[in-house]
Amino acid sequence: MSRHAAEARGRRGETIAAWWLRLHGWRIVASRVRTPVGEVDLVARRGRTVAFVEVKARATPAALDIAIDRHRLKRVAAAAAMLAHRHAGAADEIRIDVILIAPRRLPRHIANAWHG
Repeated sequence: MSRHAAEARGRRGETIAAWWLRLHGWRIVASRVRTPVGEVDLVARRGRTVAFVEVKARATPAALDIAIDRHRLKRVAAAAAMLAHRHAGAADEIRIDVILIAPRRLPRHIANAWHG
């Protein structure tokens, strides 16, 4: 797959993930936030919980099994640590979530995926 096609799939996945979160009561407060240590695809809030969300979109459900690993989550966590002051207050719960997207499947939301 070309880089352009992968980028387009990623953007579609992020759009689907954002709508999935909205349907489940989350408010999207930022998207595609870059930091020197990594990028956060979505930042979402529901009540006192702020989720920094990594979205992975793949062509097949089987490809999702290897789409996310400790290294990738560690980068998201580092980026979230840099962004937390901007999106969360002292009383807020902060977590790293993952949403996995594959064609003809409902998104799979893994809450609190990082326990670093």
